[in-house]
Amino acid sequence: MTSNDIQIRLAENLKRFRKERKLTQFQLAEKAGISDETIKNIELCKTWTSEKTLAQITEVLDIDVAVLFLPVQSSFELDSKVTAQIKSAIGENIMKYVESVLEEVYAK
Repeated sequence: MTSNDIQIRLAENLKRFRKERKLTQFQLAEKAGISDETIKNIELCKTWTSEKTLAQITEVLDIDVAVLFLPVQSSFELDSKVTAQIKSAIGENIMKYVESVLEEVYAK
């Protein structure tokens, strides 16, 4: 995966979440305290953004920053090998989390 792929995911996900909340680029920018040009440039893959800006955006959208970098459905449909790797990684992380929760519960 290249940095361009990650930037495309960020752009697609930002646009999708913004539209789900029925916000224009200007409205999102205004609520986040940033310029609408910043939102436009992120969605057009013209620029990377700072952690601070991402935090401001995700606060307004009420999402965790990580979801902006998750693969979109079209990514799953294009490459079944990548899909299998992603599903495996997600499964492993879920299992580790469940194991840690169980250890914590039984330690009490």
